[in-house]
Amino acid sequence: MRIALYEPEIAGNVGAVMRLGACLGVNVDLVEPMGFAWEDRRVRRAAMDYIDHVKVTRHAGFGPFRASVAPGRLVLFTTKAEQSLHDFRFRADDVLLFGKESAGVPDEVAQACDERVRIPIRPEVRSLNLAIATALALGEALRQTGGLPPG
Repeated sequence: MRIALYEPEIAGNVGAVMRLGACLGVNVDLVEPMGFAWEDRRVRRAAMDYIDHVKVTRHAGFGPFRASVAPGRLVLFTTKAEQSLHDFRFRADDVLLFGKESAGVPDEVAQACDERVRIPIRPEVRSLNLAIATALALGEALRQTGGLPPG
């Protein structure tokens, strides 16, 4: 399983997701362009010393990233999906894709994904923070597939 962030805009969110990946043993893919410089100290501050325990791959755009997904499924998390996270059946080789904080992903990216899933939230609010959504989704996916670390 892998986590992928599409054109992330907030360095702190990327750092938090990198720390999540380090703690749960999941690689992180970043689809550029990003809304900050890779060397931004906020990435390292949020990831702390966990940054040395996660493999991060940067992709020069969605096309090169999409080509790297095979043979797994690309599972997009979006507020526009019909299927709930809790009803979806994850596979160990899934790549969990999350859109940019301000706009999600464009329609053509959504259409290029194999599956679309939503995290149920109250109707009077728009969305969760990117790092929080990633943690909820990854936790459920790893639980279903038996991929949670022991202990």
